[in-house]
Amino acid sequence: MNRRIPVGFLPVLCAGLLLLSLVLPLLAAAGEEVRHRFVDVKEHIPSIVMDMRYYTPHNFVGERIDGYNAPKCYLTLEAADALNRVQEDLKSFSLSLKIYDCYRPQRAVNHFVRWAKDVGDTRTKKEFYPTVDKSRLFKDGYIAEKSGHSRGSTVDLTIVPVPASGQESYRPGQKLFPCFLPAAKRFRDNSIDMGTGFDCFHALAHTANKDAGALQRANRLLLKTLMEKQGFVNYELEWWHFTLKGEPFPETYFDMVVE
Repeated sequence: MNRRIPVGFLPVLCAGLLLLSLVLPLLAAAGEEVRHRFVDVKEHIPSIVMDMRYYTPHNFVGERIDGYNAPKCYLTLEAADALNRVQEDLKSFSLSLKIYDCYRPQRAVNHFVRWAKDVGDTRTKKEFYPTVDKSRLFKDGYIAEKSGHSRGSTVDLTIVPVPASGQESYRPGQKLFPCFLPAAKRFRDNSIDMGTGFDCFHALAHTANKDAGALQRANRLLLKTLMEKQGFVNYELEWWHFTLKGEPFPETYFDMVVE
């Protein structure tokens, strides 16, 4: 059945279409402007070491995460500049930062949420959450619907000696060991010993946990002190997790693919 558009409605419709034609390019331009505020950290800081875990299957999900189409680290320019100053401070100690994760698309967070709800998938439990019932991951704060990483100024990282040595190669299906074991008994990362592995869902990963050894606490303090000096704030439940104070997009959760 054909319906005739009232004559009086035509000017309103035309005005709406005109407004839409003006707004869409502006939105596209805004998207491009946002992209220009992000930098490839490896290009920005060539000496930095990369270990982008969510591009690989060696993470708590056990597979490459949605939205990670390349093993790259993107951060806002402000966060990358601050990170570069931390790297410069470490050079005098013959040390370097090593990055595990940077900007994280919202679709990756959604992937984490789907995984957490699938309580039957426990293939990585022995390494990443050996003492936690998967059904409690939301309640205990390990998984959330939103992540500060998606705002582009949060980074997961550690410290490695320079030159960085090789590290254990992960093979899906290999025998796993709890992330809170002593360094020689867990997955052999090439970082200085922080007391647990990365993404360890365990109280020993809490930054100020006094059960960590003296050397491990000193290593965490070194990382925390240097990061705080350049304006980052540590998340107290994860020694590796830092967010830039005064981040440029504090309320925006992006979903741009990492590529």
